[in-house]
Amino acid sequence: MYDLIIRAARLCDEQVVDIALQDGRIAAIGHVQGRARRERNLAGRFYLSAGWIDSHVHCYPKSPIYHDEADTIGVAHGVTTVVDAGSTGADHIDDFYRLTRTATTQVYALINIARTGIVTQNELADMTQIDGEAVQQAVTRLPDFIVGLKARISSSVVGKNGVQPLIKAKAIQQESGGLPLMVHIGNNPPDLDQIVDLLTTGDIITHCFNGKPNRILTPQGELKVAVKQAIARGVRLDVGHGSASFSFEVARTAIAQGILPDTISSDIYCRNRMAGPVHSLAHVMSKFFSVGMTLPQVIDCVTVRAAAGLHLQRKGQLKVGYDADLTVFSVNQAIRPFIDSEGEQVAGDKHLIPLAAVVAGEWFATEEGAAHEFGL
Repeated sequence: MYDLIIRAARLCDEQVVDIALQDGRIAAIGHVQGRARRERNLAGRFYLSAGWIDSHVHCYPKSPIYHDEADTIGVAHGVTTVVDAGSTGADHIDDFYRLTRTATTQVYALINIARTGIVTQNELADMTQIDGEAVQQAVTRLPDFIVGLKARISSSVVGKNGVQPLIKAKAIQQESGGLPLMVHIGNNPPDLDQIVDLLTTGDIITHCFNGKPNRILTPQGELKVAVKQAIARGVRLDVGHGSASFSFEVARTAIAQGILPDTISSDIYCRNRMAGPVHSLAHVMSKFFSVGMTLPQVIDCVTVRAAAGLHLQRKGQLKVGYDADLTVFSVNQAIRPFIDSEGEQVAGDKHLIPLAAVVAGEWFATEEGAAHEFGL
């Protein structure tokens, strides 16, 4: 007997299937025979995907600048896994890990190369804050929690140090087993060309569609040569929307040229969740319908591609044996305004509404799902 069978779930390719879950894993997909302790029937009306992964959040509740609660930005909005992007460094990563053990949402971390993490806006202005040995020791202590490194390489963060913190980050990366390195880009100096020239296969550029002068596009709207070469080397693009790092114009121009993000992430924390322009991962995902992406493309960016980019095992795909992390959602056709980080407003006509998060086989209804007639 299965633990849970979800009947008549609609996939992004419009197939309708049953999915059986057992012992926290996906046990069967297709037309599932047999019984379960619990069943949910989506009646072919609601979508189901692998659990949504937000690969850039800030959820260390003790952070003085960017903080939130994992479940508030996670299961409450249909997100099964969140990855904190550098809120903590070696000084506080153990405390962060301890706090996450009580969360329903699955939480991972990118460790900031600065010991302090983000307790000020300029954590990399002092090179003595970068302690490679402390990072390595933390990775050794918490190998199932720390899934990568984070370096914020923009003028307000690095001060007069230019790309020197990034050069150090690349050395730490090699010494730490080649973990993925997420690099925040923003205002220059250093110039974007200097940054991307140092990046290698598997590194992640976050805030890839920001509208600042140091953006990925030339003034003529073409992809900068250095960025094109980096993508060809296997460098990945992450959205990292945030309060000041997403431009509809840049995203629209890039996507029209076939420059799609590898991952769509929110860069969410309490302030931009409550006041916008982020609100939730679903809200950020929905914006990409307005700039030319399809439902399967959008969902791939928060499932299979997100899991691959951060080497999250058994996540991101609907496959037998994979973790029973699922998101149930609907697609609402209605005109609602979207606002980017530059203040541009777009009338969006398609919106993702998360109804439930299934984490390790356990069903958690969102507020919208709890109110639904099918008990979602």
